[in-house]
Amino acid sequence: MPGEGGTGRRWTTALRGVLLASTTDPRAIQTGFALLVAVDVALRWVGGVRVGLSLPAVSVLVVLVLLAVTFLSRGRLPLRAVEAVLVLDIAAVGLARLSPDGGSGLLVVLPALWLGRLLGRRGAAVAGVATVLLVTVPGLLYTGAEGIFLSRSVSIPVVAVIASLAIAGGMEQVGRAMETVEHQRRVSDATLDTVDVGLVLLDRRGGYVGLNRRHRDFMALAYPGGHSGRAGQVGEVLDSDGTTPLAAEQMPTYRAAQGEEFDDCRIWVGRDPLTRRALSVSARSVRDERGTFAGAALAYKDVTDFMRAMEVKDEFVASVSHELRTPLTSIVGYVQMLLEDGELDPVAVRQLQVVDRNAQRLLRLITDLLDTAQIDAGPVALTRAPCDLAQLVRACVDAARPAYRAAGIRLEVHAPAALPTLLDEQRIEQVVDNLLTNAMKYSSRGTEVCVELVVQDGRAVLSVRDQGIGISAADRDRLFTRFFRSRDAEDRSIQGVGLGLSITRGIVEAHGGRIEVDSQLGVGSTFRVRLPVAT
Repeated sequence: MPGEGGTGRRWTTALRGVLLASTTDPRAIQTGFALLVAVDVALRWVGGVRVGLSLPAVSVLVVLVLLAVTFLSRGRLPLRAVEAVLVLDIAAVGLARLSPDGGSGLLVVLPALWLGRLLGRRGAAVAGVATVLLVTVPGLLYTGAEGIFLSRSVSIPVVAVIASLAIAGGMEQVGRAMETVEHQRRVSDATLDTVDVGLVLLDRRGGYVGLNRRHRDFMALAYPGGHSGRAGQVGEVLDSDGTTPLAAEQMPTYRAAQGEEFDDCRIWVGRDPLTRRALSVSARSVRDERGTFAGAALAYKDVTDFMRAMEVKDEFVASVSHELRTPLTSIVGYVQMLLEDGELDPVAVRQLQVVDRNAQRLLRLITDLLDTAQIDAGPVALTRAPCDLAQLVRACVDAARPAYRAAGIRLEVHAPAALPTLLDEQRIEQVVDNLLTNAMKYSSRGTEVCVELVVQDGRAVLSVRDQGIGISAADRDRLFTRFFRSRDAEDRSIQGVGLGLSITRGIVEAHGGRIEVDSQLGVGSTFRVRLPVAT
């Protein structure tokens, strides 16, 4: 029909948008089709064509009636009724063409597309038959099967069928892909529900995207009144000590939602001490292709048996160590009294010195065990008082000089004249003594240990540098773990049980500081303690 090619180009853009509409609601497709018909009529009006009372006007009226029907039904028409509406749309296009100034035949493509999308290959067949019977045949009877009219009339059903088959094939592929995705989702859900670890996935705003069955059990203990599905909700969640409730900003989910990554964050969930569970939480951030934070994944592992076993072990160690220290202190005292007796036989003196040396060693071990139990029970109790840290360090170095001299190791100290601060003097002496003892044990004769105390960025920095055997990178991560000893220490039969550095870290952290280590195998190690300078 006249002007058909020009009109088709103008509503192609609108067609693309309508293709994205929902197939379950006929109002979307019918509204799109009515808009395209309106655009077609408006363009013909601009081109000087007056529709008036004619078959094209009747076709427009049919389209409007169908639009009203879909809206009055609120989009709840059965599939057969939607199919009938689309066939009537094709009929309206055929009716509009029965005029010298009729509408565009390409308008049949839209209902044909939706027939293919709704009904698949059967929809393509319906679109082809309807277009032939309602558009092509009446058009040929009206214009005659001659010249360009024959070409246009035949090409319309061909285009409609091709478009309908194309979208039908696409929908089949989408359906198969959705079936595959759904199958994989079910397999994934089944797999996640079988693991003995609670799993949670958060979105970028801290909302719960998904969680497995195991974590729902933990949630029932932590939030007996229900959960809002947002990170940071406070419930029956306690710190690792089992008594301190966690604030919102301390909750693992809140920390993970802020982009923080961590491992082995231990918490207790549940109100009843008999049924509550201890959990070890780890979190990792999820990033999109641009590296922007897109969410977080958290894993909750039940470590209740381990935590309760640790509590029993710590109580046992503390009880036994306390019972042993009292008589051992008496033994050490009486041995020292005997050594002060100038009338003893030299042989007896040497034997008592052996007893004293081993008793002192055993007393240090018992003291370390008690300190370890105290650190595990909670933050180290401190008795802070004004203290000159520089004088304290020099006193510890002077006390260690005889042992260093006997071992053939040089001991140097560099410290300011005075460094007044507020700390637990006895505990910090324990830190310095542990570091000096550790440096001596792992150094060989003829080497040097250097102790340095400086102030950097408002913090006191104590460094103990040795030229010993060094620490491997693999051992460095476990260096401050209780009872850990490096392979080199075991191979060289260096005495110790691996508690000194663990205790040292606990004391330093209780003061609000931190301890670091730099080391290289065969070169030496530098332990660095950073303490706030409080006055």
